[in-house]
Amino acid sequence: MQALVIQGEIGSKILTLRAQQVMLDRDLAKLYQVETRRLNEQVKRNQDRFPSDFMFQLNSDELENWKSQFATSNKEIMGLRKAPYAFTEEGIYMLATVLRSPVATDTSINIIRTFKKLREFSKHYNTLAKQIMAVERKSDKEYKELKKALDELIASSEVADAKVMGFIK
Repeated sequence: MQALVIQGEIGSKILTLRAQQVMLDRDLAKLYQVETRRLNEQVKRNQDRFPSDFMFQLNSDELENWKSQFATSNKEIMGLRKAPYAFTEEGIYMLATVLRSPVATDTSINIIRTFKKLREFSKHYNTLAKQIMAVERKSDKEYKELKKALDELIASSEVADAKVMGFIK
């Protein structure tokens, strides 16, 4: 049960930015039980381990969009002096190698498991979406065929009625 709670908490912190699933430095710091500045210090000391596809800093538009999700945009209250860093799954794994503690190791394992579950869910979701689209296409085709048959039936019935009434010979 505890693992599900942790994975639920982690899952709620995963964002989609630049078409990638990422977690922000401040959320990771809380999970790793370190200060955000300490986490970022370790990243800066080990920059060679964090290429741009592992980590990036939010640009001004992304930052404004993220801040708009909060009731306030006051940087002092939110504790922001600069834009947060976003870490991809690979970057999060790399964090575990620079933050050497039992908490960091356990947290990284749970984060990686959460990302794995999200990928599995995504596969099932995509499969289901494809099946729904196929049913809709099939239903749309069957609907068109049924409508055509009904229109033909109505037209032929109108012709028969007209013949009975003597309008058509």
